[in-house]
Amino acid sequence: MLRFFPSASTPLLSSRLYTAGELTVGSLVLLGMGSVLPTLLATTLNWGLAFGLYALISLLVMIFWSGGALGWANRITLLRAILVALAAGALANNVFTQAIWLWLVIATVALMLDGVDGWIARRTKSYSAFGARFDMELDALLILLLCIGLIQLESLGLWVLLIGLMRYFFVAASWHFTWLSAPLFASFRRKLVCVWQVSALLLALTPLTHPFLASLLAFSALVSLAYSFGMDIRWLYKQSQHK
Repeated sequence: MLRFFPSASTPLLSSRLYTAGELTVGSLVLLGMGSVLPTLLATTLNWGLAFGLYALISLLVMIFWSGGALGWANRITLLRAILVALAAGALANNVFTQAIWLWLVIATVALMLDGVDGWIARRTKSYSAFGARFDMELDALLILLLCIGLIQLESLGLWVLLIGLMRYFFVAASWHFTWLSAPLFASFRRKLVCVWQVSALLLALTPLTHPFLASLLAFSALVSLAYSFGMDIRWLYKQSQHK
């Protein structure tokens, strides 16, 4: 009689399937939200961009997460990913400009949930390096989307993209200058700049803000971010010289 003996790969396969199931549920949530918010996903291009971005996020989760169930903290982060995908989809064809307040609400909720997933992770003692990175990458992506939206809405110029791309430039530079990839110390200054950066972009995007004031807000975000990155790069360089 033939008997099946579970191999070492069976638990891993099971955990992958569980993760895939949760990501599939997330895609259904995105479908449902898009259906009840037709002003944001008005065309096939809007839908395609939203689901394309969500598919990319899901692929990266499948690659880097191997813990089976995502856990409640990561599920909240996944909800943030759904909102970010929805906001990204609305950028196509400038559709978001026809529902700017709704778009800003979506972006603001995605931002506010940033503190919720961290709180849940601490309460449930489910903090992980993956969860922290997942959260951070969504923050960076949301900021980039806000910059793109600001360019489309106010025509401020491509310089605004520097706000959203600065972190990606930093990561790219660390591939050559490996000392840039060393861990950084916890910093209140870094958190404050991040909060101001997003707040300034959201304020600049509101229809009540004059274009000149919007440009000043965006410029202040760029200057404060450049200063913060400069301080971190200086510290990392000094640390590398002491080794």
